[in-house]
Amino acid sequence: MLNIGHIHFDNTPIILAPLEDITDPPFRMVCKKLGADLMYTEFIASEGLIRDALKSRRKLDFSEIERPIGIQIFGHDIESMIKATRIAETANPDLIDINFGCPVRKVTGKGGGAAMLKDPEKMIKMTAAVVKATKLPVTVKTRLGWDSSSMIITEIAEPLQDTGIVALTIHGRTRVQLYGGRADWTLIGEVKNNTRITIPIFGNGDVTTPEIALEMKQRYGVDGIMIGRGAIGNPWIFQHIKHYLKTGELLSLPDIKERTKVCRLHLEKSIEWKGEKRAVIEMRKHYSNYFKGLANFKGFKKRLMEEVGFLGVCGVLAEVEGRY
Repeated sequence: MLNIGHIHFDNTPIILAPLEDITDPPFRMVCKKLGADLMYTEFIASEGLIRDALKSRRKLDFSEIERPIGIQIFGHDIESMIKATRIAETANPDLIDINFGCPVRKVTGKGGGAAMLKDPEKMIKMTAAVVKATKLPVTVKTRLGWDSSSMIITEIAEPLQDTGIVALTIHGRTRVQLYGGRADWTLIGEVKNNTRITIPIFGNGDVTTPEIALEMKQRYGVDGIMIGRGAIGNPWIFQHIKHYLKTGELLSLPDIKERTKVCRLHLEKSIEWKGEKRAVIEMRKHYSNYFKGLANFKGFKKRLMEEVGFLGVCGVLAEVEGRY
């Protein structure tokens, strides 16, 4: 059994990573239905929460079916992070997560996310302040370091643990790598196998199949695996990995009927949360992923991108199901 604060897992947890403009409540609900053990909100800027910005506040939304769930926040100012933590706590999540890993310029350019890796002393102080500011368990997600010459994760893991966090997720890239190249789990394994580390260590990066998940688990000994981009258009990955880790058997890939069914469910949940017009428009970024690999799909994609209503989209999906 694995414990993360008050949350208990009987087996290796397979976790949905926070992804900006992807892991909103509708997508999270689909992933939960298909086996995700733990999920996090899209990252929320501490300054946005303090200003009461609508977009930031809306990211606090989640439903009971999504539990256990953590709210992830980021920022560069310690006092602002303390205030944001207390605001996030009022939403009654199961966890607070600190984002020290986002590599995008709009975040790092303001000193947040992975930029904190350039100031490990402040990183530790901020983590300690957040832990102190809330009664909720606190977790951290970060990267190996800022660049290849400053991969500090093995040096800061213990001090992060000492602040009182209950788990640490490590993405196997530096900030400079962004999402390019291959994730290197070697240092993740070093952190996990440090006998002084007692909190759960979760690995993240390039896990796209059950076979890779098992390999990372066996080779590096991580306590859990976080899936990010591998879940886009493939929310089945959670149940497939869990089944494979438990039985050694691969489940069949979803057929076209299952793909259209889950795509339609995703759209329905989106409409419930954000209204039909916005949901239909924002769903357009998911179609290519749900139907990746289908031959001659371009015409159907064009029609899906042009539809403006739920019934129209469902009509095209029915044709897709009939065609393939």
